[in-house]
Amino acid sequence: MIRLFTAIELPPDVRAELAGMAGGIPGARWVAEANLHLTVRFIGEVTPERADELAAVLEEVTAPAFDLTLRGADCFSKGKKPGAVWVGVAPNDRLHLLHDRVESALVRAGEEPEKRRYTPHVTLARLKDTPRGRVQQFLSEHNLFRAGPFRVREFALYSSHLGKNGP
Repeated sequence: MIRLFTAIELPPDVRAELAGMAGGIPGARWVAEANLHLTVRFIGEVTPERADELAAVLEEVTAPAFDLTLRGADCFSKGKKPGAVWVGVAPNDRLHLLHDRVESALVRAGEEPEKRRYTPHVTLARLKDTPRGRVQQFLSEHNLFRAGPFRVREFALYSSHLGKNGP
């Protein structure tokens, strides 16, 4: 099985700036600089044959190029515990258009529709047993973060592998 998702690759200078934010949160597993990306649509585990089918379907998706700005920091929680810290995206209709076109193509190809509302973000770290106060401190230190704008001309299909330290 192959774990797939579609994403926008970030420019090297933006990845470096995001990687420079790592630190200061006990229990955080920071995403490696080379792996920082903006997910468009998570697909999940598929067979190699299905991966080829989906790649062919996604090659047909088009959307106009657009400028994207990363902005602010926040966290997702698992129940009452913080689960991941991330950087958000300034409101962008063209990013949502791209997401909607990818979603439509995948559903037409037989994939289940995404149940969650699309919240564009770049995951910085996954958290386990992390004190909420330290997360809040990180967020307050980075709530004015801003990177970009940078031009987005394409998205890509990625695979990832789950290991003991996450994807």
